[in-house]
Amino acid sequence: MVASSPLPEGFSELDVFSLGSCLLVEGLLGFLLNAVTVVAFLKVRELRTPSNFLVFSLALADMGICMNATVAAFSSFLRYWPYGSEGCQTHGFHGFVTALSSIHFIAAIAWDRYHQYCTRTKLQWKSAITLAVSIWLFSAFWSAMPLLGWGEYDYEPLRTCCTLDYSKGDRNYVSYLIPMSTFNMAIQVFVVMSSYQAIAERFKKTGNPKFNPRTPLKTMLFCWGPYGILAFYAAMQDATLVSPKLRMIAPILAKTSPTFNVFLYALGNENYRGGIWQFLTGEKINAPQIENKSK
Repeated sequence: MVASSPLPEGFSELDVFSLGSCLLVEGLLGFLLNAVTVVAFLKVRELRTPSNFLVFSLALADMGICMNATVAAFSSFLRYWPYGSEGCQTHGFHGFVTALSSIHFIAAIAWDRYHQYCTRTKLQWKSAITLAVSIWLFSAFWSAMPLLGWGEYDYEPLRTCCTLDYSKGDRNYVSYLIPMSTFNMAIQVFVVMSSYQAIAERFKKTGNPKFNPRTPLKTMLFCWGPYGILAFYAAMQDATLVSPKLRMIAPILAKTSPTFNVFLYALGNENYRGGIWQFLTGEKINAPQIENKSK
């Protein structure tokens, strides 16, 4: 670590090193696992179905989150942000657009699974591509607003990474937070919750559960819930009164999402897991199995 750089306020040498190490592990591990997911989709022809395209798109978004975490880890080891104000804005935008896209794709997969198991409707390529493009554009729109003055990007408490500035809690922040969180988090949580509730009821009737329908929502809330709580707390109270260490828990937990998502939607998916196995070992998988189990 660079001895000449002062420690961020409220953090010890051990704190900075520990948080940087967490970000580095999250970034590298998540990037590697999601890269395998992406390359397997591109290399294994049988994996290329519309439903798996949503998993592929989720992995792309999660790779972006991991790249963002790795940059933050590097800065943490330096003990300062070396890329200036413009770099902070870029880092904040990049982190926000990939995070919002990831949350949207989690909801899209839940919606698709609902139709697979409950309505027996198969997703078509046109719908899958339109949905993916719409998600990226919609996320980019909301992520660009702080660059234009509605909301603001600034440093996290560790001051080695950047995100939406919740420290002010002013009218500008609140007016952005409420619609942004409604259209990019609340609706997605509702879609995930209602979709998997319907799937759980379906599994009860058939007595043949394909997966645990409660896990996706629990994981989503575990990873992104603390950020949501902190953001809304800042809209009502002075967030700077909360310990900087405690406030850093939210981004650390959020950046575990890419790793969890691989195990939930790629490795936890029998058909996608088979495709990854074929990619890694060359062992041919059964094409009809992939066609019948496209989630």
